[in-house]
Amino acid sequence: MSADRKVVLITRRTRLEELVARHHTLAQAKFYIEHLGADFTDYLTENAAYAQSLAVACTALQVWSRYQVIDRGDLPNFIFGADDIVVALGQDGLVANTMKYLSGQPLIGLNPERTRWDGVLLPFEPKDLAAVLPQVAAEDRSTKAVSLAQVTLSDGQTMRAANDLFIGPRTHTSALYEIEIGGRREVQSSSGIIVSTGLGSTAWIKSVITGAASIAQRFQATKAVAYPGQAWDAPQLMFAVREPFPSRTTQTELVFGQVTPQQTLKLRSRMPENGVIFSDGIEADFLRFAAGVEAIIGLAPTCGQLVV
Repeated sequence: MSADRKVVLITRRTRLEELVARHHTLAQAKFYIEHLGADFTDYLTENAAYAQSLAVACTALQVWSRYQVIDRGDLPNFIFGADDIVVALGQDGLVANTMKYLSGQPLIGLNPERTRWDGVLLPFEPKDLAAVLPQVAAEDRSTKAVSLAQVTLSDGQTMRAANDLFIGPRTHTSALYEIEIGGRREVQSSSGIIVSTGLGSTAWIKSVITGAASIAQRFQATKAVAYPGQAWDAPQLMFAVREPFPSRTTQTELVFGQVTPQQTLKLRSRMPENGVIFSDGIEADFLRFAAGVEAIIGLAPTCGQLVV
């Protein structure tokens, strides 16, 4: 065991903390929720459970010695050490959002409230941390590889995704771009493109594909085909174009397919403004995808490593 390895604990604001930040006081937050007819006690219960879980996790870290606690909002600007052990205390989304900023460091997902959150990516509870940390430090704990997507822009900017990338308009308008894959190229107008990893194959892209299959079933009177998910370490990504629009200048052939190490997805923006790329549903952290900017999307060179 090596307690010399620093542990970085990622936390998130609870719904109550978000409300108080927005409405300035607890009383005003309570008035707002009850005015909507919601149960404010549920917000208090969740906040108390998270605070208790955080206290348990921090107790284990104090024994460990070297640790740092950061909020999810600081992730884009935080630099992780190559030997860090990372712990995420929150929902599945926090684990995915953390993973895309790592470069193979082991990530431990802690479920702060087992009765509230299913926690597909949260195999542990805060009380387990004291026992799990020495095992991870000694490399005596298994990890599960998670493939990540990566987009690289022509200006050198990059972004990764644990679940999915969205490329499209910032507002409810149409995106205009050129798409190229496997030697085929066309101009498209759509409401955006979803590129999914294996981990995200049962999330956003599943709803896009399921909707398209149901519509096709109505028109063709054929049986809808269920969309199977992929393994978390799948060596390919899946892409789907949302609501492609055919016209004299736009085509709709390249609307679904695979992205592999041998076959990347290339896009070139034709949008003078409002074109964006964001990952894992975090719209505030985005890359501008303005006219002339080229994007190459493929698998990230490293996988996430989720401790199991």
